[in-house]
Amino acid sequence: MARFTFKLPDIGEGIAEAEIVAWHVSIGDRIEEDQNIADMMTDKATVEMESPVSGVVVQLAGEVGDQVAIGAALVVIETEDAGEGEVVAAPPSPEQAEVAEQYEAENPGVEDAQSAGLTTPARSDESADPSPVRAEPVEAQAASVAPAASGPSTGSGRTEEKGAPQPHVLASPAVRARARDLGIDLAQVKTDADRVRHADLDAFLRYNAGQGYQAPGASRARADEQVRVIGMRRRIAENMAASKRNIPHFTYVDEIDVTALEAMRADLNDHRGVRPKLTMLPLLIVAICRTLPEFPMLNARYDDEAGVVTRSGRVHLGMAAQTDAGLTVPVIRDAQDRNVWQLATEITRLAEAARANKLKPDELGNGTITVTSLGPLGGIATTPVINRPEVAIIGPNKIVERPVFTGRGDEIRRAKLMNLSISCDHRVVDGWDAASYVQALKKQLETPVLLFAD
Repeated sequence: MARFTFKLPDIGEGIAEAEIVAWHVSIGDRIEEDQNIADMMTDKATVEMESPVSGVVVQLAGEVGDQVAIGAALVVIETEDAGEGEVVAAPPSPEQAEVAEQYEAENPGVEDAQSAGLTTPARSDESADPSPVRAEPVEAQAASVAPAASGPSTGSGRTEEKGAPQPHVLASPAVRARARDLGIDLAQVKTDADRVRHADLDAFLRYNAGQGYQAPGASRARADEQVRVIGMRRRIAENMAASKRNIPHFTYVDEIDVTALEAMRADLNDHRGVRPKLTMLPLLIVAICRTLPEFPMLNARYDDEAGVVTRSGRVHLGMAAQTDAGLTVPVIRDAQDRNVWQLATEITRLAEAARANKLKPDELGNGTITVTSLGPLGGIATTPVINRPEVAIIGPNKIVERPVFTGRGDEIRRAKLMNLSISCDHRVVDGWDAASYVQALKKQLETPVLLFAD
């Protein structure tokens, strides 16, 4: 028997370390060659690590949420034919070697497996369980109300013996329906009238609330639960904190009449054939791409450490997408070269890849401007956070129908209106520039034929 050390390979240019977001094996498991053993997250993507050999897992590099340096041991596998300490990863780059040397310098006298953060199987029943501890919520106990010893009271205030037939209680259909929804037995409700009224139900609820009564569907207390912030959620937290900490945001919001645009979108969908159904997003992206050349300071990236703003000649448009793991921002490369149908196809593809956690590294990062939309949730207005190091982010809001004056006397018409938000980096973009850009967007969206004009 020999031990094979699988070291974390270089999984992205310039990446010095990766976070463990999921283990698919445990110590003592028998695994096969090419079996997925762990999911590792970098700043750009989540990558599946596959075992190059078959054998039994004897050591793991830490727990979910821990960081592992490139070139450090990830898993040690006991095999029958692999050489002791064999490594499958390519030799580390000079930057990776520097990281490893720094780690060794900070941890003198530690064995290789320990310096890599590896855990070993327990050697006695008293040893700690190597698996991470998770907080388990404790189910709250429901309060109960003891029935009156003398039996339930009737609507007339009389008390019936246990097991005796219940008398018919007079009440209106509305009161009966409300009592049924609340799970209240009308025979238990006291009244000084000839029938049970809504006021009697209210009095019953007020009195019994102090006795532990809870209507069906009422909220109940639950035990506190601690959830470790790891993986995508941690990346989002770090990126958003850095953005708000380093960028002086300002947000500008304007109202756009999209009545004509929505009519055109409906007409395009009616004649789309086998092409994907259009939403508002691809039309908005076309408008963004057509107007950005006049406002190059918005389609840019700001390196605040070097003090350099790079104004991009192409539009690499980030598209904020909500997934089960959290918000991710795939990028539509060269959006300015795509027509509305090509944009719709790419939006669908990237959204599906994001939800399935199948985005490629080159489909993430290096955007020049971002669009974020809550879709059907909409909202009156948003103040989106800039996707650093970009300098602007655009947020379309909910479309609503409202009456508006036409400008011809008191004439009123029905219009579809949408607020459009833009947040900008005030170090690079002035308020006048942001407002002017939104006015240019507004012209395109309110006169949608311009979207297809030369």
